Amino acid sequence: MNLVIALLSTRAFITADRIRETVYGYSDGASDEAFSRMFERDKNELRDLGIPLETGRVSSTDPTEGYRINREAYALPAVELTSDEAAAVAVATQLWESPELITATQSALLKLRAAGVEIEAVDDLDVAITSTAALPGLRGSEDVLGILLSAIDSGRAVRFPHRPSRSEPYVIRTVEPWGVVTDRGRWYLVGHDRDRDAVRTFRLSRIGAEVTPIGEPGAVVRPPGVNLREIVARVVGDWPGAGQARVWVADGKATALRRRATVVGAKTLGGRAGQEITLDIGMFDRLAREVASYGADAVALEPASLREDVIARLQAQAGVEQVRA
Repeated sequence: MNLVIALLSTRAFITADRIRETVYGYSDGASDEAFSRMFERDKNELRDLGIPLETGRVSSTDPTEGYRINREAYALPAVELTSDEAAAVAVATQLWESPELITATQSALLKLRAAGVEIEAVDDLDVAITSTAALPGLRGSEDVLGILLSAIDSGRAVRFPHRPSRSEPYVIRTVEPWGVVTDRGRWYLVGHDRDRDAVRTFRLSRIGAEVTPIGEPGAVVRPPGVNLREIVARVVGDWPGAGQARVWVADGKATALRRRATVVGAKTLGGRAGQEITLDIGMFDRLAREVASYGADAVALEPASLREDVIARLQAQAGVEQVRA
């Protein structure tokens, strides 16, 4: 395992001598002959396990032979189950009903259903998920998840209260749900937000308990080719293709944004003096929330998706303020 970690940690070829110096277990006083035997044994074992161990010159100027693991060939592909394979998981659940295994199997089934994999009954076996209590990131949201999964299965829209953060008020949202996925231990609903007429992601822990299915069954259909995990990654993860955002900030305002941004130049907007800045998008949802929090003192210019999200947040907040008034 130490050897695998060392060979995966660099894209360049590393020599046997360097491996002997740095990898735990090789440098413990072994003779040259003993090290050679150990290293050959471990290389053969890695290859027997199917790990793509490569050899090559350390550099264009150093002909010494080195070793590395091809990361692309080593990484496992995404797990995609056919309907028959998903059915096999369902059958296994019926067989693994011992107290020691029931939590793990129900957890697996729940994650498959949440990701949009259809789990059908097989040979009159009724597959049911009876508990979500042991799943990380779901505490307090078990009932919400159950209602959402039921609505997704039946093709119905849902209406629920949602808040962007714990410090903000709930706003009623109407959504056509496509699926529920996990990212870094958190659960997210993905679907079409009818109020914003756009694809949106909602963290389950920020959805209120009053989730109500609405409309006729079968009215909501997940569009073909939609990748739910990709949508969530763009919103909550450090998405590599997100690029940079252009934002206008008023003079003396939005200090936190300025600290991590690059000033492009002075810019007057709506008769107010300010500057145009650029900054890495990083977590899309967080940036949109931050820009919106400054109100008229910060304006998202590009990309269009960020600008639309900020405007939608401001409009939703304005609606809440009207209700309060």
